[in-house]
Amino acid sequence: MDFGTILQTIFNFENYGELLQLVQNSIWAGAVLGLLGGMVGTFVMKRDLAFAVHGISELSFAGAAFALLIGADIVLGSLVGSVAAALLLGVMGVRARDKNSIIGVIMPFGLGLGILFLALYEGRAANKFGLLTGQIVSVDTVQLQALAGTAVVVMILLGLIWRPLSFASVDPDMAEARGVPVRGLAIGFMVLLGVSVALSIQIVGALLVLALLITPAAAALRVSTSPRVVLALSVAFAMTATVGGILLALGSRIPISPYVTTLSFLIYVVCRIIGEVRTRGGHNGRITRPAVSGSPAKVSAGA
Repeated sequence: MDFGTILQTIFNFENYGELLQLVQNSIWAGAVLGLLGGMVGTFVMKRDLAFAVHGISELSFAGAAFALLIGADIVLGSLVGSVAAALLLGVMGVRARDKNSIIGVIMPFGLGLGILFLALYEGRAANKFGLLTGQIVSVDTVQLQALAGTAVVVMILLGLIWRPLSFASVDPDMAEARGVPVRGLAIGFMVLLGVSVALSIQIVGALLVLALLITPAAAALRVSTSPRVVLALSVAFAMTATVGGILLALGSRIPISPYVTTLSFLIYVVCRIIGEVRTRGGHNGRITRPAVSGSPAKVSAGA
């Protein structure tokens, strides 16, 4: 089988327009989650919580799997698992070393519980697979409204604590000395992160949630140091990956998550290359300050 045949087997864009009309809610849901993921991801990177996102996602997966097993709402189960993990990390993991060790304990425990619940579940295999790799092709209006409402609440709360949280993320010791409630902000943000992880699992699944909450912000930080520019780029990258992934998946028999993660990865690679080129260009054309003795400035032609 040649490459062209493989592509034809994977992709089929016949009746694409009709399919597009049927998944309008899913596209809007992807845009909302991209906006939320881009905003939250900037603080995840500032606070060095990439590992924590993975730990929270494992318990979120366990909560969703348990809800699937008992016939409860999967999103609610995912939220309970995420928030429980986030609170545990926020309360117990004050120091970086403690937090990493706790996450290392939570991850296999949550994954093991999730696999156990899925093994006990006797329903459709597609439901099991969706929890791991994402499934957002059947979002109805009620689900979209609930998703959008929850995301708006998270974004409003994040906006209210934006400035003190930024200060505490950059220099926690100085922020604490100036009376900023660093511990309270840390716990509050972990709860918001937990909710964001639970919502994001609907798009990329428990195993690939990093592509939505980490990669876009990491890519933005490669091309800019301005907080506003990083925020705008992170949101744009996350929305491009989620909505673009959904649009590509419509004409394919492959789940959405590989497209979301691939687009997110490609954006990161491009931003990293741009960042490297800028860094080398800055070194090659750097200007040396004049010496104290008053000698003229020297322009260096090479690094």
